[in-house]
Amino acid sequence: MKRVVITGLGPVTPIGIGKGKYWKSLIEGKSGVGYITRFDTADFDTKIAAEVRNFDPLDFINKKEVRRMDRFTQYAIAGTRLALEDGNVDLNKLKMEKVGVILGVGIGGIETLEGEFLKLIEKGPNRVSPVFIPMMISNMAPGQISMTFGFKGPTMTVTTACASSTHAIGEAFRMIKNGYVDMVITGGAESSITPLSVAGFCSMKALSTRNDEPQKASRPFDKQRDGFVMGEGAGILILEELSHALNRGAEIYGEIVGYGSTTDAFHITQPDPEAKGAAKAMRLALEEAAAEYSWVDYINAHGTSTYFNDKLETLAIKIVFKDHAKNINISSTKSMTGHLLGAAGAVEAMATVLAIKEGTVPPTINYEYPDEECDLNYTPNKAVKRDINYALSNSFGFGGHNASILFKKFVD
Repeated sequence: MKRVVITGLGPVTPIGIGKGKYWKSLIEGKSGVGYITRFDTADFDTKIAAEVRNFDPLDFINKKEVRRMDRFTQYAIAGTRLALEDGNVDLNKLKMEKVGVILGVGIGGIETLEGEFLKLIEKGPNRVSPVFIPMMISNMAPGQISMTFGFKGPTMTVTTACASSTHAIGEAFRMIKNGYVDMVITGGAESSITPLSVAGFCSMKALSTRNDEPQKASRPFDKQRDGFVMGEGAGILILEELSHALNRGAEIYGEIVGYGSTTDAFHITQPDPEAKGAAKAMRLALEEAAAEYSWVDYINAHGTSTYFNDKLETLAIKIVFKDHAKNINISSTKSMTGHLLGAAGAVEAMATVLAIKEGTVPPTINYEYPDEECDLNYTPNKAVKRDINYALSNSFGFGGHNASILFKKFVD
């Protein structure tokens, strides 16, 4: 079996575009949450979200193509360009048939869908854009990446709600590990801060309504948490077979050594109350790596700032790690970025890899009121220096989808 390493990072997030700005914001505990600017929220219970601000698609894509892409695809292309630059990848030296693209996208082009539906109702069917369908469908993000950069290996989308991009990274890992490709452009992209999406999540009572304090609204594991905060953006990682990376002199951020994927088979939105599926996903990741549970130093939690998720993820960690659970630094970077839905796992995987590389655990900000049901070390409010050898990144999605990836400090 091949070894798989991470050699490039391309974040497009509410707390920064590019690796440097993203990481600086994480360790400084900067919130990207503010009032929604995309539409009038007067009639909405929730008026806040974590938007990607100061993003100009023309910095990454030519004007003609920008008009043919939904925002989530624009984010994906931008993240890919950043990751390739960060990884110092020379496209002319790659075997394009051995480079795949696997992205996680939970919702896809809903901004385009809403806009074209209004055209249909107000102006009739002949006014609907001829590129409506290819702009909307979720596979167009990896499709446009392949066309923009010339990658000709396996190209596909994984859709498992909020676990989408963690599953995408896991499947990319397996594809390289089994020798099918040399490199995969992977991660996720999402842009769903739209009237219909926000209305839908509001109707479910899933979103925070702490409208008077936007930057304090996302508060994972805190007793006063009242729902998640929607985010958007993309996280693109370059995964590469080890010898391929070494041969081109790539900088290596870390190694992926395990991946676990399970399903609760319980409820359309709520997690299994016994946390068995989440616990099993973590166990599977450890087993694939032949790693002991006591080796794990850090967990980037799914940590959505919802009552059930945070309580039951805590339970799952206790089930897997037993007495060692209290020794692990845990953090939810959603406290800063908001919840990027299908792209959440990707931006959190980048945070996990950078934590290993930099020896620093990002904080869980807004942690003020301890919850007796959430009683582990969530790295409250301030980053902590720590040598990290093994770290997990967890994602759990509607429909009971669970995914966990185990990262390891790279040792040649």
